[in-house]
Amino acid sequence: MAKNIITIGRQFGSNGHEIGQRLAEKLGIPFYDKEILNETAKNSGLSENILKSLDEKPTKSFLYSLVMDPYSYGFTSAGYQTNLNQQAFQATYDTIKKLGGEGPCVFVGRCADYALRHNPNLVKIFIYAPVEERIKRVCERFNLSEDKAKSQINKEDKARASYYNFYTSKRWGAMESYDICINSSLMSIDKTVDLIVDYIKSIEK
Repeated sequence: MAKNIITIGRQFGSNGHEIGQRLAEKLGIPFYDKEILNETAKNSGLSENILKSLDEKPTKSFLYSLVMDPYSYGFTSAGYQTNLNQQAFQATYDTIKKLGGEGPCVFVGRCADYALRHNPNLVKIFIYAPVEERIKRVCERFNLSEDKAKSQINKEDKARASYYNFYTSKRWGAMESYDICINSSLMSIDKTVDLIVDYIKSIEK
């Protein structure tokens, strides 16, 4: 069994979820994507529906809210939303740290690389692909037109980038934020998984 904790950032439509899931299966370790929300709901008292509605969504900062309207925080819907976003992130962050402390596993998204940044066995991966390839995949997966698929890709990537950049102070998708970046259009999912496994084995020696 691998000793590393693997985090996967991914562009929408890049097969990052599928790659992470098969990687976990091949290594015989737990896999966490949407499963993180269920675990967070158990540990935090926040409902899973609330966590889903805020999942990897950007938020205005606490300081921004105070500067723009110092009397709104905690009272208006805007202030309440900001507070809820912060609570959801902190609860997710705590859950990821807890699960990461239990042993090797694979996390997809949700700033897991930031939450586990002090773990010496952390491997940070980013999965990307040309937008044309991702449009094809999203069209097939969700039965969308090319225009709607492209719009959905832009929306999801923008939200993920805003979420990641805000909470980590790093750049989502920038190679310096990760140990290895992989173009998933160059190989099948299984070969991409094999590449990652080979990389992990090489750094474990």
